[in-house]
Amino acid sequence: MPLTNPWLSGPAPDVDLPREQLEERILNLLSSHNLAVIATVNLDGSPAATPVRYSSLGFEIFYTSWNASAKSRNLRRDPRVSAGIVAPLVGQASSRGLQIFGTARTLERDDPEVDAYWEAMRWQSDHVERGLALDDPPRDPLTIITPRRILYTEHWLRRSGFRPRQTWRPS
Repeated sequence: MPLTNPWLSGPAPDVDLPREQLEERILNLLSSHNLAVIATVNLDGSPAATPVRYSSLGFEIFYTSWNASAKSRNLRRDPRVSAGIVAPLVGQASSRGLQIFGTARTLERDDPEVDAYWEAMRWQSDHVERGLALDDPPRDPLTIITPRRILYTEHWLRRSGFRPRQTWRPS
């Protein structure tokens, strides 16, 4: 049987992608998708995974969330968080995604730091869909996830001689 992607067979390369190229690929994935699964820690120590629609600013992702939600309560008690973002998968060669490991903080609308995030948030389409005025921006809190480590996976990297899983940390 012919192999469609012969570079996928055999052992994976063990070479790091140059930092600049890795950062470009991470930013591309963050900018071209908008759904993440956020994992927080429940009071009893069990995991809680919740899908959220996110926006990104640099390597941070952020989303709106009510303060009373389970994920917000979990993050107030324990700000450690993990987020998973994946591209559509049609086979091993297309496997592409990332995991963010970091901490979360929630900013209320009156926090001066929140303005830069709201400028990057794509809230207008929600307002149009819900029949809300575009001159009345949301007042919801924003939760920002700041990574301490990102595990990036892209099996296409094997084709160029790089390991399919790459680790990024802030410099």
